[in-house]
Amino acid sequence: MAQGKKYRDAARRFDGQALHAPDEAIDIVKNLASAGFDETVEVAVQLGVDPRKADQQVRGTVALPAGTGKDVRVAVFASGDAAAQARAAGADHVGAEDLVEQVRGGMLDFDVAIATPDLMAQVAQLGRTLGPRGLMPNPKTGTVTMDVGKAVGEFKGGRVEYRTERQGANVHVPLGRASFPAEALVSNFRAVLDELQRVKPASAKGRYLKRISVSSTMGPGVKVDPGRLKPEVAGTAGRSASA
Repeated sequence: MAQGKKYRDAARRFDGQALHAPDEAIDIVKNLASAGFDETVEVAVQLGVDPRKADQQVRGTVALPAGTGKDVRVAVFASGDAAAQARAAGADHVGAEDLVEQVRGGMLDFDVAIATPDLMAQVAQLGRTLGPRGLMPNPKTGTVTMDVGKAVGEFKGGRVEYRTERQGANVHVPLGRASFPAEALVSNFRAVLDELQRVKPASAKGRYLKRISVSSTMGPGVKVDPGRLKPEVAGTAGRSASA
């Protein structure tokens, strides 16, 4: 991908090979964000797993304590009381067969899709439309549930999905906006890394957190030292990095 002048200028303003503590890396990213819009800050983690193996696929959701700074649009496939709960919780689109037909007709004005189990047979017919966009409801991410009101509230409040890519075992998760206070971005960063470590597959061997970097939408990646994820272990960073 071609890199613009601002990207190249930003890349020259820091040592791209140096490893940083999370708060240092996020400070650098915030200082480098110079686009004419409020850029999204994202963490990218390369995991020591083989996502081609079913028992090493890493997927789920994590609640970001400081939110995402984004107005998340939610579509809910439900009927009856569940549909009423979804509307009360603020879902942007709610329906059953009618919503399935709208999506089949090209309506994709939403960021998250939630469905009750009884409607999944119909929603599954939209696999070719929702699947490639990462919008297919899935029990692993809490988007197939009868408690749709709770799910809508969580996703609008800052719950985000993560999953390993099939190539490279990378996970990309948004942390918020560049305009967020650094403390808020660090809080979200720690929530994501804690979650990834919590769901480490038992069959994963060797180093699990292989590479970590943070970046803004238009900026270069700033490397994070996996040995300095917790403030209390900052003094062991040198030993961890050379392990």
